[in-house]
Amino acid sequence: MSITRHTIMWEAAIDALQRAERLHRQFFRLAGQRSRVPVWEPPIEVFERDGLLVIVVALPGVSPDQVILSLEGSALVVTAERTLPHVAAGGAVHCLEIPYGRFERHIQLPAGRYRLARRDSENGCLLLDFERLD
Repeated sequence: MSITRHTIMWEAAIDALQRAERLHRQFFRLAGQRSRVPVWEPPIEVFERDGLLVIVVALPGVSPDQVILSLEGSALVVTAERTLPHVAAGGAVHCLEIPYGRFERHIQLPAGRYRLARRDSENGCLLLDFERLD
């Protein structure tokens, strides 16, 4: 087996284990129990354009006004909770792939000081624009 194919298979196996661990943390809590520790991390995109550092956080089903932003050193921390949709209450679950519960995402910012210039939401994503201060 070539090294490249072996590496791809190894990375796929690690990814599968990480997904299984996230699902385990999410689903093997007592029903209705609120977690004080994060049980999932939302996916993000970070890029620079027009002198701004732009961060997009995918948060389906999370109201943008419930999201807390804080700085820990040089990392932006995005925290909130996604609750189970009301349509799922009392029914049989056949597929549940979108995570719910408390989430926290640490986003390492590039070196420098920043100011939040814009906070918006669009299509289930939190949009953050930061201006560099130095």
